[in-house]
Amino acid sequence: MFLSCVDPSLYYSREAPVDGKVTIEYLGTAGFVLKTEERVVVLDPFLTRPGILKTLFCKLDSDSELIRRAIPRADEVLIGHSHHDHILDAPELCHQTGARLIGSHSTRVVGRAAGLPEEQLIATSGGEDIACGETTTVRGFASFHGKVMGRVPLPGDIPELSEWPVRFTKLRHGLVLDWLVTMGGIRIMHIDSADFVEEELAGIEVDVLCLCAVGWQSRPDYVRKAIELLRPRFVIPCHWDWFFRGYEKEPRCLPGVALPQFVEAIEKTGATSVVLPLGAEFAFG
Repeated sequence: MFLSCVDPSLYYSREAPVDGKVTIEYLGTAGFVLKTEERVVVLDPFLTRPGILKTLFCKLDSDSELIRRAIPRADEVLIGHSHHDHILDAPELCHQTGARLIGSHSTRVVGRAAGLPEEQLIATSGGEDIACGETTTVRGFASFHGKVMGRVPLPGDIPELSEWPVRFTKLRHGLVLDWLVTMGGIRIMHIDSADFVEEELAGIEVDVLCLCAVGWQSRPDYVRKAIELLRPRFVIPCHWDWFFRGYEKEPRCLPGVALPQFVEAIEKTGATSVVLPLGAEFAFG
């Protein structure tokens, strides 16, 4: 079938530790909410999920009520790259919560167009620690966008944006950033597109790796090399679901992702795969 339902047997069924220091909630696509008692860091929120026709032919706006219901609190919102399925809902979430929007210079352009004040916008080229409260830091690592069907979609920067909302074609990926989030003594790496720069990640060890699945076959030895570099105990596959389907509906796989084979490749390295349904949480620590 072009789209197949996710086999429930893939979902991680281990009972999460009750004393987990960090809770990781999967939002679908490449989106996550990382929570401690002190801080909430959101990565690549994309809940609105307009259908294919609206995506192709209309300007895209956010479902503000859905965002308010699903993510009631955020302190920082990190963007790995500025395609619509990673950044569309970030400005609205920042408007609602007062969170800082942190990402590339293209991400800052999007935030300005959406009416966020300068004090809520932080642009980085990676390589710097950004303090988030007293016990959380984030650091971006320059990366590449993976290939989908043999090519990189919508490449390039967003030098300016004069209106908001916009059509998805205006949202180029900009600088791609892999994010290292250190909170509650836990180190979490987020790779939101199926490629990376080995030299950037060399010597970085993490506890949890959130690893993009779509396009994973296009980069030779992608899964093994990422895990070999970062040495995570747990790997959470992301960006495997059909993101034109509503957030609150049963998830289906993107065509060509081959999620069972992706999970198998993770398990072969000795790491534990944690496949989460949309809205599910995993506590770690």
